[in-house]
Amino acid sequence: MYGVSQELKEKVNELNIILNEKYRKLLDMNNDDLRNFIEQNIGQIAKVEKLSTEELESYYNKGGIIGVDGSKNRLGGAYPHYVEIYQGLAKSSISSNEPVYIADFFTPLNTEEEVEIIKRNGKDAEDKSRNEEFIRNYKLSGIEVDVALESVKKYNPYAIMMDGSLIRYDIECFEKWVELRKECEERGVILIGVIKDIKTSMVGTMLLEEGVLRDADYLYDREMLYGLLGYGEMIKIREEVAKKSKEGFASVFMRSSNAPNVIGMDIIDSQREYLDEMARLVLTLTPINGRGVPLWLDIVDKEVKISDKMMRSLLENYLDRDILEKFFISERDKRTL
Repeated sequence: MYGVSQELKEKVNELNIILNEKYRKLLDMNNDDLRNFIEQNIGQIAKVEKLSTEELESYYNKGGIIGVDGSKNRLGGAYPHYVEIYQGLAKSSISSNEPVYIADFFTPLNTEEEVEIIKRNGKDAEDKSRNEEFIRNYKLSGIEVDVALESVKKYNPYAIMMDGSLIRYDIECFEKWVELRKECEERGVILIGVIKDIKTSMVGTMLLEEGVLRDADYLYDREMLYGLLGYGEMIKIREEVAKKSKEGFASVFMRSSNAPNVIGMDIIDSQREYLDEMARLVLTLTPINGRGVPLWLDIVDKEVKISDKMMRSLLENYLDRDILEKFFISERDKRTL
């Protein structure tokens, strides 16, 4: 390989050996044995059927589906000389030409509003690094909940599909989340989250606890379930296994495309009866040769995205030049302006 040192090749080979040794038991595990273990200890593996054309058409009469996603981008250097921009979008499958957008920003150079948010959420005002992370998470999650809430009131949809786990909103913007949940429950709007990149470790933890695997590091469900489920199969996670159930959610893992990876889906526990139906909806809206994400969420994701070019254009057009250069542009970056 041209341009690659021998030492670098050896290091990558060393990494391959380490990971092979560390996860050999997992890599050698028989799929049938693992599926049996999951059915006995995690939840039922069930086949999901796509919705019929008639069922999909009925959703139109019931208010359609809302897709919700958020995006962020950042310009600047080290603390405090940076600005982060956030944008949330809720898009209706019925009124797609009337999207709901909400935007926000954060910079450590101006934190008067953020100090009040920190106080309301009982955070330690002196812990600046943790508060900065909290505020950035709060801002993005908060505008996603805000656009979802506004779209519920505006369109009264049949269901809302959030990009990501619902528990994130419970953790990062609790007061706003409670308002959205209450509004959906009162109106009978089904509220679900679709998780593209699952970060749980239920299967691996159970394998370690039952002694099936020993001396293994943290095992994530993402790799445990890779290629294990067939297309259109889901694992209905039992309440006693899922930590999310304690927070008021029911969950499934599902393979929604030909891609070997699984996605997650959660729903508020008061709407658990709709779990199978929403799994069918997710499968129906997901291209079979895609990456497992419902097409409507992919559309929303593309439209809400704040690209680097958009970020720079916004700041160059709406900030005074001296403010932009003095506070947010490094000497190196000035050469590209």
